[in-house]
Amino acid sequence: QVQLLESGGGLVQAGDSLRLSCKALGRAVSAATMGWFRQVPGKEREFVAAIRWTGHKTVYADSVKGRFTISADNTKNTADLQMRSLKPEDTAVYYCAARSIWDLEPSTIPRTYDYWGQGTQVTVSS
Repeated sequence: QVQLLESGGGLVQAGDSLRLSCKALGRAVSAATMGWFRQVPGKEREFVAAIRWTGHKTVYADSVKGRFTISADNTKNTADLQMRSLKPEDTAVYYCAARSIWDLEPSTIPRTYDYWGQGTQVTVSS
């Protein structure tokens, strides 16, 4: 079983940067992929970025490509999301997720992830 703990959310201005952190808790990490998703009220949960534990292969949503960077530290069991050039449309609750089944490429589908964090609010103002 994987328990996820998120941190780093907050209120920032457009153009600013923010770093989110997700820590996988437990005596052993069973996840093959770590992902970040976001959701706003009344809308479906949206894929942001994901990284595979082995090889650290990454995939990004087009809306954040070039601005966001996902990274993983296997020794600390963490997956961070470095967000740069933030826009008001990036405002959402950001969720960390873990997928237990290994794939050639990280999954972008929310329902394929097995474990979820509680979410952390990111608000970007103009």
